[in-house]
Amino acid sequence: MSNILTVSELTKSVKALLEAEFPFVWVRGQVSNLARPASGHVYFTLTDGDAALSVVWFRSSQRSAAPVKKGGDMVNPLTGEIEESSGGTALTGSGIEDGMEVLCAGRLNVYEPRGQYQLVAELVQAQGVGDLAVAFEALKKKLAAKGYFDEDRKLELPRNPRRVAVITSKSGAAIRDFLRIADTRGTGAEIRIYPVLVQGDRAPAQIAAALDLVDEESWAETVALIRGGGSLEDLWAFNTEEVADAIFRARLPVVTGVGHEPDVSIADFVADKRAATPSHAAQELWPRRETLAQRVDALDLSLGRAYAGWLAGKEGAFEHMRKALVWLSPVRRLERMEDRFSALMARLEGAGLDHFFGCAERAVRTAEGLGRAYGPQRPAGLGREVAGLAHRLNRAFGPQRVDGMAVEMSGLGRRLDKGGRDASEGAAQRLAVLETALRGLDPEGPLERGYALVRVAGTGEFLCDPRRVTKGDALDITVREGRVAAIVTDSRPNEE
Repeated sequence: MSNILTVSELTKSVKALLEAEFPFVWVRGQVSNLARPASGHVYFTLTDGDAALSVVWFRSSQRSAAPVKKGGDMVNPLTGEIEESSGGTALTGSGIEDGMEVLCAGRLNVYEPRGQYQLVAELVQAQGVGDLAVAFEALKKKLAAKGYFDEDRKLELPRNPRRVAVITSKSGAAIRDFLRIADTRGTGAEIRIYPVLVQGDRAPAQIAAALDLVDEESWAETVALIRGGGSLEDLWAFNTEEVADAIFRARLPVVTGVGHEPDVSIADFVADKRAATPSHAAQELWPRRETLAQRVDALDLSLGRAYAGWLAGKEGAFEHMRKALVWLSPVRRLERMEDRFSALMARLEGAGLDHFFGCAERAVRTAEGLGRAYGPQRPAGLGREVAGLAHRLNRAFGPQRVDGMAVEMSGLGRRLDKGGRDASEGAAQRLAVLETALRGLDPEGPLERGYALVRVAGTGEFLCDPRRVTKGDALDITVREGRVAAIVTDSRPNEE
């Protein structure tokens, strides 16, 4: 039977899971069922027509929601952004009304006595969506017709960039979040901050000028345009044609991280890459170091397997050639020829003796037959018969025949010796050619002649083109006796 939970246990589990998954969220909707009890807390329902969410706004959060003055500037206490006026758009408990369109920031929790999840608001902002929304849609339509949003004109973000220009407010939370994430990802990068106003009437001109300056300096590999969250009015600088034009004419890839997940600006549409938040922008630029380490491990394993396969193939080819050389060895060939010679001699000797004994036996039988046939009366004729047989035997198996066979065997021996020497010399020449070919395949062979292997530090790729590096890049140089680390001071291609 599966584990049976009590209502309290299940509610606590749901509470822990929900609060861990949504520690802080922004929610937009319309206020309804507003209630203000004597405690000073505010309770209402946030709805978008299709769903409803219960919201509680405690009195302590209402007091801390108003902008505070720091160094002569009014700073939003939640986002850290400088506000142009002390009023801002943040509401108080008495300023919220039924039917009002608001943006709430806070955390989700579960009210255990009723088993109901709710939003505990930290900040409530009024949403002025009338004229600004119309202006937003009009500019969006105009720029889309001009091709500002076309995907085919957008540039690819560099992977793990080493030089990044960041355009943002120098005192906002956005830059702190961006730098915090950047410090934990990638393989290290140089970041230059171009401080600008990110809201107010002067913000669009400063943002556009900063984009043009980064483009003119040609130092960075990519540009990050970031800002923390806020209302539509707060983010309006990123919905201006002036900023859109600057992003469109930028020659470097631009990534935007403006506001929070629901916020989408004109700058996001024009940019080469849109990130949901400043932190997400840093995540888009630099991969996780664990991912890079796993990639290095995977490449190392792949390289090891490839090398093992290559080495096994060479070993197989070498073994095949070794067996071929053994088979073609002059010693083995001489041994085979000697074995064949011995077999032929044995056959020859066996055939000769059998023939000799056969002839002798026939001669004896013939002599006995003549004796019986002719008796003592014909000794002279019998002698002549025996003499003829002896002469034939001597011609077939006598010393002259043996001498002829010796001369023939001597000639065969000389031919065998010459063939062995020729085969040995040919095999030695082929072996030398194979040894030369194998030495030519040695990847570290050129190092013996004074050459060096140059890799780009960090990526490990071989450097074949000086245009692949710039001044200040680190190099890893391998020579015959070891390795040398170097820094690029100048890189110029060959001039024809």
